[in-house]
Amino acid sequence: MNKSNFAIFVDLENTGAKVETLNNVLEKVKIRGDILLGKVYGYTDNFSNLKEVLLSNTFTVVPSLRYGISQKNNADIQLVLDAMEVAYTNPLINSFCIVSGDSDYTPLVGKLKSMGKYVLGISRSEVASKVFINACNEFQFLESVATRRTGSNKAKKSGQEDNGDEAQLVKLIESILDEKSDGEEMFASELKGTLLRLRPDFDEKSYGCSTFFQLLTKLSKKYDIFKVWRDNYNVMIALSGDSSAKSSATLTKENWMNSFKEQLNRYKDDGFERINPSILKADITAQHPDFSEKAIGFKRFSDILKELEKQGILKLEMNDQKNLLVKML
Repeated sequence: MNKSNFAIFVDLENTGAKVETLNNVLEKVKIRGDILLGKVYGYTDNFSNLKEVLLSNTFTVVPSLRYGISQKNNADIQLVLDAMEVAYTNPLINSFCIVSGDSDYTPLVGKLKSMGKYVLGISRSEVASKVFINACNEFQFLESVATRRTGSNKAKKSGQEDNGDEAQLVKLIESILDEKSDGEEMFASELKGTLLRLRPDFDEKSYGCSTFFQLLTKLSKKYDIFKVWRDNYNVMIALSGDSSAKSSATLTKENWMNSFKEQLNRYKDDGFERINPSILKADITAQHPDFSEKAIGFKRFSDILKELEKQGILKLEMNDQKNLLVKML
């Protein structure tokens, strides 16, 4: 893969400004390349909990100045001006990440793409504009970026909970392989470079191993999430053939509601108030690959949502674009 150098511009109003959410965004970008420049817009003292993550990632903060009715437009315009300045003056940066779903940024995306820049968009599904989504080279919903969304336990599937940091490392490696290799093998050297972007203090010796290959071999045998082998002088790594999401208990007419309630609670824990129904369906399907509406007694997914609303578990709303949204209760 070609080296990607990112500039990232974050609209705090769009992200919900939670530490975990911002960390998830940064992880998503760092898996793809180096972040050479970062700016956040709309910062106020209410976001002081973000100071550590912003400082440790050398972000520049653009404060929110409360004056007049155009204060949001002022921040939007400043983001566009900054992005264009970087595009014209910094030849090292070949990729841009815009964390906002505002359709007003669509002309910016078009201009960046015309200059040969790669544009990754990230936004909450609640506010993401279809125009902005389709304009980007790649788009990720913020809910999908959140690493906790499916409550993955694959790193602990054999009951190994003796080393929490080790299990977290396996989960991170799994995430990198899933994101970067597209199901194919990956050079171990590239994996280590990505790990160091995500964890600058990473050292295989901390896990009792003298080499990275030794650590990967140890983890592959213990957790069975990925496989490691030598190809001539190269060390290769790939997800195991059975490392895709293992089916949890099959959803039935008796147990389906609990699974939906648990997933909705995960969104709430991650700081989301509303989501697009497609996100919910995708996450339920990821946990239960054999999921179907008919198997639990419904014709359409919308019928499931109506039943959950009837039970007081969620509320269905329409946004300004007449798109259906799920509000967590």
